[in-house]
Amino acid sequence: MDGDVTPVVRHAHTEEAPARGALQPPSRAKQIRWFVIVALLVALVLGGLYGFNAYRNKMIANFFANNKPPPAQVSAVVATSAVVPHFASGIGSLAAVRQVTVTPEVGGRVTEIDFESGAHVNAGDKIIQINDAPDLGDLANYEAQARLAQVTLERAQFLQKRQFGPQTDVDSGQAQLDEAKAMIQKTQAIIAQKTIVAPFAGRLGVRQVNLGQYLNPGNPIVTLTDLKTLYVNFTLPSQMTPQIAVGQQVDVTADAFPGKKFTATVTTIEPQISANTRTLNIQATMPNPDESLLPGMFVNAAVVLPDQPPAVVLPETAVDYTLYGDSVFVIRQDGQDANGKPILTAHRVAVKTGLRWDDKVAVLDGLKAGDEVVAAGQLKVQDGAAVAVTGNPPPQPPAHLTPQ
Repeated sequence: MDGDVTPVVRHAHTEEAPARGALQPPSRAKQIRWFVIVALLVALVLGGLYGFNAYRNKMIANFFANNKPPPAQVSAVVATSAVVPHFASGIGSLAAVRQVTVTPEVGGRVTEIDFESGAHVNAGDKIIQINDAPDLGDLANYEAQARLAQVTLERAQFLQKRQFGPQTDVDSGQAQLDEAKAMIQKTQAIIAQKTIVAPFAGRLGVRQVNLGQYLNPGNPIVTLTDLKTLYVNFTLPSQMTPQIAVGQQVDVTADAFPGKKFTATVTTIEPQISANTRTLNIQATMPNPDESLLPGMFVNAAVVLPDQPPAVVLPETAVDYTLYGDSVFVIRQDGQDANGKPILTAHRVAVKTGLRWDDKVAVLDGLKAGDEVVAAGQLKVQDGAAVAVTGNPPPQPPAHLTPQ
């Protein structure tokens, strides 16, 4: 019909044109360019980090290289050569020369106590009195019998001299008198036994009886100890026998009196070696004028022997004792600083130590006389570290330890 629009039919094989505004995929050259840019940026970042770390490490090293710690402040001593004393040391105990537990020889009731616990008494001082009234009565009876026997004997002797009496009357009267005197002596001895006195001077212990108590023979009353002189009983190895003799000096120390030394003298040497311990028993006698030491105390006894040859001697504080061996820090000069002052360094040196006495120690090997050694401050020192000597003397042990 006229005026109708005829539709246009497209064939299927006709290609459609790309839509306007659609994204085109990047070309391969453009992809490579972007990859190179990213790689360069990553490399630049990593290189910057590496450079920063290297610069930081260098600055830290320079800081520590230019800021060395100051030298450790230490006290020092110079090793000297001295004669080393020689001792034969052992462990022993103290015993009283005179010590007894006062006991009665006869039984009876306590009627009088004449002492206080811990008091000092002299020989013959009265301690207690046991009831002796019956014995005093017996004594009076026997004294009366003795007087009668004396009169009878005299009468018989008078008659016998004039031939008025037999000799048997004289003999009988003498026997009666002797018997009465014997009973008097026996009763007096019993009375004396009931007056308990101190057998020697000393210090009494704790009272073990009460007034009115009945005592049997052998019951303890109190202990009496003479503390003015004590025995020091100790043992030494049998190998020391040829070096020990009566009269040698013995240095005695007790833990109860730190820093104090007592002197004794060897008075007895057991003439045989103990079969069980193979040791030599020795007894020394020691004065104890202030009565500070008491029997039963453990003590360290050192017999003084002839001195040994001279050796290197240091204060005991200068030696570092460890499980791996003994050592000291020797101070040596290691050049000079910018001001011309000597640079001192401490070097650890292994040593072999010997006898220790009076806060000193003998060094047998590893050190020579004249070496300067750190005496105090070792905890602040390492091998090869710089040190500065303060000039202060080495520390001294306290004269009296603080009670714990």
